[in-house]
Amino acid sequence: MPFRPDAAKEEISVDIHVGDVLTMKKNHPCGANSFLVLRVGMDFKIKCENCGREVMLPRGKVEKNIKKIVRNETIGG
Repeated sequence: MPFRPDAAKEEISVDIHVGDVLTMKKNHPCGANSFLVLRVGMDFKIKCENCGREVMLPRGKVEKNIKKIVRNETIGG
């Protein structure tokens, strides 16, 4: 397989929806590492599940630090 210098730049798009809970690799300063997704777009608005602080972060930074996604299955049912 030939070497492709642009292969390292390709990012895998993660399917994240409003209402999902993200478990992150790094902890919030309050000590929690789970966040509720409030807004999805070029930036994510996430809310700390422990202290309630809301943070806007760029999509790339959030997707890079996700450890696990817990889906909200109550929508549509």
